Amino acid sequence: MTNEMITIYAEATPNPESMKFVASKMFLPNDSADFRTKEKAENSPLAKALFEMGFVQGVFIMNNFVSVTKNSDYEWFDLIPDLRSFFQEWLEDGKEIINKVKDLSPEQETEIERKIKQLLEDHVKPAVEMDGGAIDFKSFKDGVVTVELKGSCSGCPSSTMTLKSGIENLLKRMVPEVETVEAYGV
Repeated sequence: MTNEMITIYAEATPNPESMKFVASKMFLPNDSADFRTKEKAENSPLAKALFEMGFVQGVFIMNNFVSVTKNSDYEWFDLIPDLRSFFQEWLEDGKEIINKVKDLSPEQETEIERKIKQLLEDHVKPAVEMDGGAIDFKSFKDGVVTVELKGSCSGCPSSTMTLKSGIENLLKRMVPEVETVEAYGV
């Protein structure tokens, strides 16, 4: 239990079924976790509790925000006040956000992969995070960059356009070896 007062505000995302809840305290500093199903939320007490609410269809946690994707049968107008209170109490009580599992050592990456990752980090991630999501580099092979879209970007109607017209054009212009960009798992 902390003595600090936590503030939470809700912010719309380009995905009408997702809402970004921003806190004055970090949920998951310098990391992200994407839970698209209740079953995948087992290592996150916060995500598990959100899925118990019934209307939640996806949870994305990163830095100082949580993006919640809801069932289309519900309206944000009805849900936002309760979710703001829920997040505020969770953080003020100091409850656990996620049980961390340490990654294995990273594989050797090529110079091209480093350049792609840096471009994503500097030019793409900030914009995607503003919309309540995240983008992770997955691989580069035979001219194809594979990325994973998380949070409100996952399943968002405008994410395909962003991927092709924005991210793909940037990477092709800056890294001649890149021929196309594809979303992982889509």
